Formats: sequence, C-alpha cells, structure tokens
Amino acid sequence: MGCKQSAPETNTRSLTADPEEAMADKLPEPAPPAPTDPRLPLDVRQVFKLKKSWKGIKRCMESTGVEMFIRMFRSNCEIQVLFQKLNHLQTEEEMRVDEILEKHATTVMATVDEAMNNIDNVDFVLALLRHRGSYHKKIPGFTKQMFWAIELPFLEAVKITLGDRYSDNMDIIYKKTIKFVLETMVEGYDTSNTVS
Repeated sequence: MGCKQSAPETNTRSLTADPEEAMADKLPEPAPPAPTDPRLPLDVRQVFKLKKSWKGIKRCMESTGVEMFIRMFRSNCEIQVLFQKLNHLQTEEEMRVDEILEKHATTVMATVDEAMNNIDNVDFVLALLRHRGSYHKKIPGFTKQMFWAIELPFLEAVKITLGDRYSDNMDIIYKKTIKFVLETMVEGYDTSNTVS
C-alpha cells in the first residue's frame, strides 16, 4: 500500500538511450591509421616527423647543399674531378662562395626536397629518383658506387643545419631516408638505356 508496485526489470538503457548511440556501441573500433606503402622504409609517424623536420632544411637548402658537397669532395677527391667547372676549387672557403657549386648544390637539394615533400606518394618519388639516377649514366666517368659518396656528407650537413633538433630518432629517420633515396637512384642508373 504505501509501496511502489514492483515492476518487472527492464533494460532502462535501451529505453532511454539515443538510438544512434546504441548503434554506435555495436560498431567496430575505428581502424588505426593506414600503414605507409611497404616500399617506403618509414612508418607513418616517421614520415610525419621527416616532413616536419625537413621544413628546417628547406629554409637553408643552399647552405646545406654546399656543406654536403664540400664534405663529399673532402672525403672523395675523385668525385670532384668529374665536376670540370669545380676542379679549380681547392679550399673550403673557395667552395663556400663559388656560384657554380652553389647552383649545383641547390639543384641537387631541390630534387631531394621534391622527394621529401612527396615522400608519402611513393610512386611519384620512385619515378623521380629513378629518373635522376638514370641521368647520371650520361656523366663520363661516373659509376653507380659514387652515389653512396653523398650518404655521410648528406647526414652531416643535415645534422649541422638542424642542430639540436637532430635527435637520435631523427638520425634513424634520415639514415633510412637517404638509403632509400640512394638505392632508388642506383636502380634508375642500372635500368637506364643510356650508355655512358
């Protein structure tokens, strides 16, 4: 008599919940971000960090490129010989102010920049790098092993430009990236129909 009448238990959630909310409970969890193309040696996070980091290089492309070439010529004198217009340069000071070296370094860095900015478009980057690799078959005296002479100078120049932003993690990312770039250029060189 003074009590509430007992009613059979019901699922109050299903009676009071928004039908869309109830439906959402039955949907699967959202998928994780799509993995990168398996031909690319970087994961999604590394691609993001590379592109973000590269903005610092892009602001200093000329000086980074010149530094890269100076370091390459210092450790590989035989490569400087291939650059007839640069053979007269003997000191680092001469190289740093030479307009021809700066122009060539900027051209090379522009290709790397294009690859970095489009790194998640693997088909485009592979085509770009293979094309640039095949071009080197036209250079008298150039061999595909010479591509690898730029690896360490590139990493050192990037490290100088980025300074304290060049962390151990970024070192791993840039090492994987330059290896990918150079391997792809070697592929382009190997598959080129041009005879040297």
